[in-house]
Amino acid sequence: MAEKEISIIHPRPSSIVAALYTLRDLNVDVAIMHGPPGCSFKHARLLEEDGIHVVTTGLDENNFVFGGHDKLVQLINKSVELFNPKLIGIVGTCPSMIIGEEMHDAVLEANPDVPVIEVEVHAGYHDNTKGVLFALESALDAGIIDHKEFERQKYLLEKATEVEKKFGAASREYLAPSRGDVKYKAAQRVIQLLKEGKKGLVIMNAKKETGYMFADITLAVNEVAEALGNKENLINMANIDPELGLPRVRQHAEYITRDLKAHGVEVHEIIGGMDEYPIAGEKVSELIKEKYSDFDFAVISGVPHAIPMENIKNMELISITNGPRQVLPLKEMGHEYVLVEIDLHPKTLGVSGIVESEFGATLREVAKEA
Repeated sequence: MAEKEISIIHPRPSSIVAALYTLRDLNVDVAIMHGPPGCSFKHARLLEEDGIHVVTTGLDENNFVFGGHDKLVQLINKSVELFNPKLIGIVGTCPSMIIGEEMHDAVLEANPDVPVIEVEVHAGYHDNTKGVLFALESALDAGIIDHKEFERQKYLLEKATEVEKKFGAASREYLAPSRGDVKYKAAQRVIQLLKEGKKGLVIMNAKKETGYMFADITLAVNEVAEALGNKENLINMANIDPELGLPRVRQHAEYITRDLKAHGVEVHEIIGGMDEYPIAGEKVSELIKEKYSDFDFAVISGVPHAIPMENIKNMELISITNGPRQVLPLKEMGHEYVLVEIDLHPKTLGVSGIVESEFGATLREVAKEA
């Protein structure tokens, strides 16, 4: 008998939001929400902070019955007039998709002189990665990405879903949010390990723009180690390959690489691109088995649960995530300290350089007292 799928009861970002973020990574200038004005309001605001225009057709009760075709045509034309975009994205919502709105007919009637990525999506999918997949399929049809990149992205989506269901926030019916361990205590422990001359791995396996803050943890650990005269005991790994990913994702990797270099931090092992967090953990595990199995501790930031425990189980693990529901799974995996960077995402949208983290700031301050 097939194993019954877990029914997740805590709220998660929807497929609509996932589609919006994918359009952002494809560098659309305007994202048009075809739906009610309040749909995905918070994320729309955040994406505007990240440099794209998000507008809505603002469907009302009357449109829920009779459709919003004319509103969509008008908004496409208005967006071209206001923003002079080079690439437009249109995202469906629950009301427009339930009534069977044909977004393509509106695009044909408006006939903008730029490519349009049409994403017919609603929030009723169990896996929010459906929104990403639909956006990528439309981008492939519009000639924005090639088939090779589409297949690569599709594979990464499957692996990301797999990781979340095995070890992440989708691993059980309900996970209570937690702020994790006290950062001061974890900072004290990292400093103690460095003072004792222990050998440490500093691993950043971050998801896209979140890397701007998680890279600060790599930076802070290296700064403290250098001040203690033990920087040579650290090996840095990071998924910042600038040749991999959608346009905006590659740009994040370039900026973070630039900033780490500017601060004299050498990344000894590049473990993948910034969209490869679901599979980079396997590469980390292989590297540790081959070269670093005798290391004493690891500071892991970003998506620590994507790193298999097999080759790190004998190390002391200090992990930093931005998911409050990720604390318990990581503790159960064997991570001694699990820290949460609250509000990380709003602080890393619209930036182009490393952003100070709470743990990084705490580590630097505690080191002054040590």
